[in-house]
Order: sequence, then C-alpha cells, then structure tokens
Amino acid sequence: MSPRQHKYLLDESEMPTQWYNIIPDLAAPPPPPLHPATHQPVGPDDLAPLFPMDLILQEVSAESYIQIPDEVQDVYRLWRPTPLYRAHRLEQALGTPARIYYKYEGVSPAGSHKPNTAVPQAYYNAKAGVRKLTTETGAGQWGTALAFACALFGVECEVWQVGASYDAKPYRRTLIETFGGTVHRSPSQLTSAGRAFPADHIGSLGIAISEAVEMAAADPGTGYALGSVLNHVLLHQTIIGQEALLQLAKAGESGADLVVGCTGGGSNLGGLAFPFIREKLAGRQAPVIRAVEPASCPSLTRGEYRYDFGDTAGFTPLMKMHTLGHDFVPDPIHAGGLRYHGMAPLISHIYELGLLEAVAIEQTECFAAALTFARTEGIVPAPEPTHALAETIREATACRDSGEEKVILTALCGHGLLDLAAYQEFLSGEMVDSGLSDSDLAAALAAVPVLSG
Repeated sequence: MSPRQHKYLLDESEMPTQWYNIIPDLAAPPPPPLHPATHQPVGPDDLAPLFPMDLILQEVSAESYIQIPDEVQDVYRLWRPTPLYRAHRLEQALGTPARIYYKYEGVSPAGSHKPNTAVPQAYYNAKAGVRKLTTETGAGQWGTALAFACALFGVECEVWQVGASYDAKPYRRTLIETFGGTVHRSPSQLTSAGRAFPADHIGSLGIAISEAVEMAAADPGTGYALGSVLNHVLLHQTIIGQEALLQLAKAGESGADLVVGCTGGGSNLGGLAFPFIREKLAGRQAPVIRAVEPASCPSLTRGEYRYDFGDTAGFTPLMKMHTLGHDFVPDPIHAGGLRYHGMAPLISHIYELGLLEAVAIEQTECFAAALTFARTEGIVPAPEPTHALAETIREATACRDSGEEKVILTALCGHGLLDLAAYQEFLSGEMVDSGLSDSDLAAALAAVPVLSG
C-alpha cells in the first residue's frame, strides 16, 4: 500500500504572479460607493487623502488581472505558496466519504492570511512617500500583518485594536509591538470618534475604523490601510484561491464541489472563492460557494442590503452592502476578526447575484469543531476559521449519511496559538452563545441612512 499524501505543495516558481479581479466577469458591476455628504459616486480625488493612487486604481479597475509587483512577490515568497492539506484523519474520524482539503494560511509570518494584502498596501504607500499608516484590528491578525509589512518597507504603523480583543488577547498586542507597531485600545481618548464612548466600552471594528480614519485624515503624511471589505483588499487575497486550484489539480481533483470560508468583512472568503467563481462562470467547474458567519454578527443572513457607512462615526463613503447598521456593536465573541457590522460590497453584490450562499453558526459549535480538527489534523485553528470548519463538518457528516463523495475545500486562514484563552473558556464549559435578538437588530438598523431617489 502506497503512503497517503497529506500535503500538496507548489514550488516558489509556481506562485501566481497576478491578482484576479472578479468584477469584469460578473453580469453587472457592484453599485459604487457614495460620498457621505453629496450621495454622489466617489471619485479618485475623494479617496486620495487616505489611499495611494495605485490602490485607488485597483479599487476601480476593469482589468481581469493585475500584475503583482516584483517587490511584493519577493516578500510573498517568504511563506508562499502555502500548503494545501488533505484532511485524511478528520475524514476518518467523521466516517465520511467526502474528501476534505484545507488551504493553510497560518504559515505566514503573522500567522494568518492577512499579509497577502498588508504587504502590497505597505509597498504602495511607501512608494507614494507615506511615512505612517493607521489601521484598525479586531482579534489582532490584521494589525500584526500590517506592522510586519510596514517594518519591511520603512513605514510607521499605528493600530487601534477593538477593546474586547485588546483586553482578551494581550499577546496579539505584544506581537504587533514586536513588529514595530504602536497599539491603542479602541475606543481611545485620542480621537473625537473614540471620546464619544465610555473608556471601558468593548469597542467594535466600526469604532476602530473611525479612529484610524480620523487620525489619517488629519495628517498629510499619514495614510490609512484597511484589512478587509474594499475591492483592492479582496483582490490581493485571490492568490489563495489561485494556488488552491493548482494544488487540487496536483491532488487529482477536477475542482471542488463545495468551497467554504468564514467571513466577517469578506477578505478570506473572497480570496479563496473568487477564482472558483471564475471557473464556475466559465462553465469549467460547478462549485457551491458557502460563506459562514457568526450567529451574533450575521450580516449576510440577517442584515439588510442597502447603503451604509463602513464605520461608526460616518467618516467613510456610503457602501451598498449587507449591514446590521453602522451603530451595531456585536457581542464580544472570541472570533474578533468577524465582529464587523457590514459585509464587503463585492461579496454582498455576488450574494445578491446568487453566486454564493451563507449560513450563521454559534461559537460553541465552532469550538467543538475546532477540537475535532485539532485532535485529528494537529493544528489549533484561530477562532475565525472554526466557523468554516463547523460547516465543513456538518457537510461531511451529511455526506456520511448520504454516501455522497463530495470534494470540500476550506481555508484555514490562521492558527489559534495566541487564542488559547478562548479554548480554555470552551474547555471549562464557560463559553456561551449569544445570538442576536430581533429587537437589537431592529434598533441597529434604524440608524442606517435612508437615501432618496
């Protein structure tokens, strides 16, 4: 009997050299962002105070592929291409005929998929002469990634971390500082957006975005970097799905029947799924794309598709997206990276086109799935991808019952070695599910702007 193959690897020379832009392949482009004062589509001049022109052009690009700069490719090769694993032992434990694969992004210097966009964002800002970048972070993966990338390109990095995660994940803060970043608890007393809340407020990504944008807008030498939501961020992440397609072929698969990704703002899901949607639209494959979000922050499954601010204070453009309301403050679940009130406009648009589906899962089921995964595959997942693992296990169990031999692909977008307090809470039986009541949802949606016309 020949040995089983667990890892499917690509050589550095096989790493994709272009990012994939899904917008030209869609039946219609997504609705444009609107200026918060005029409600007219924003132009490059409106975005120039925060972003370098290279990123603005990527945000609105009509090109299907955009070349990855050599300097960015060189940094990518520190950890890319990332491995694709066949989850043999998980399959055995579940007794499923399904073939489960996971793309592991936790091998990056920051331990997640976030450097895929942090590196080009830092590069383009440095090229434009920006001396400092401000940003928000939830659980800390994005702040860590941007601090790492800024260190490589000689740019200062200032991070506003959501209060609940700042308090619960001190070693994430230490890691950001190790890479040279400065970290503030959000809400802080440094900004008018932060001072609008009590100092001990648990915070949200919407509040932290407001603080970072406010500080960047006040200083011509400072730019702003966003870790999810925007088109150019999702564009940079498509290297994940492009590699996965090549690796599935090496595994002898013609594609995936189901692609599962956790989603908060949308970067992980978009990065994995967009190249597979390309194949679906071209008629070469027929995968089901499934987004998995927290039951306590269910923007796709329970939010409304309408224009809303990307931040709490209303500094950002209005974006057409699935939103729970920009005032919405999610419960402090451990998946801090998924605690965002809205969904990426591009993900929202694709959802409305019927090209992906969505489910929401409570965190206790997610952590139970994480333990099963850790005890079979040997990797402790970050809280965010446990949502995708829970749905993967649901689907694999259904395959066991039906006998169907599906190929299931998911993205393990980060490790959980700095999230062990969350695991301790689950193991001790102290973790609870919070959900989202109809009354709380209605109250948050009441603050969403109503546009005329």
